[in-house]
Amino acid sequence: MEEKRISVGKMKIFKFAQKIVTHRYLSLAFRLYIAGIFIYAAMYKISYAGEFAETIASYRIIPYWSVNITAVVMPWLELICGLLLISGIRAKAAVSVIIGLLAVFTIAIVVNLIRDTPIGCGCFKSLDEKMDWTTLVRDLIWLSMAIHIYFFDTLFHLEKKSIMRIKDV
Repeated sequence: MEEKRISVGKMKIFKFAQKIVTHRYLSLAFRLYIAGIFIYAAMYKISYAGEFAETIASYRIIPYWSVNITAVVMPWLELICGLLLISGIRAKAAVSVIIGLLAVFTIAIVVNLIRDTPIGCGCFKSLDEKMDWTTLVRDLIWLSMAIHIYFFDTLFHLEKKSIMRIKDV
């Protein structure tokens, strides 16, 4: 009888935890947080594209000929995706791009941590402190938040509130 009570108690705790983890407002909070991070990071990179290009080059991952175009395109992509997330327009598409960017950033960090390259991540400014394993953990947390947004975000999508949807045009 006591085993049954313990089992029922565990099931209640599991259901409660599942309800919290999959809650719509948690996903909204994650969406606004990730959007804010990407908008903030993009603003510096757009303003100082030359410094950002040097940071990209210091990673030694992409070919030299593509460094400048990456330094120009990536911040605008981050800004557009952040703005789309905040507004709720094509949020699933925007978070898909953000998941891809975060996956690439995470791989780049892992490669340079293994190489023991003494560079900053270049996420928010060019003169960041040297990357360490906490930078990797931070990016993995952001990646898990973005994945959570992809699967559970349903609140306050501006596109659903408009009179005509994009597919109707």
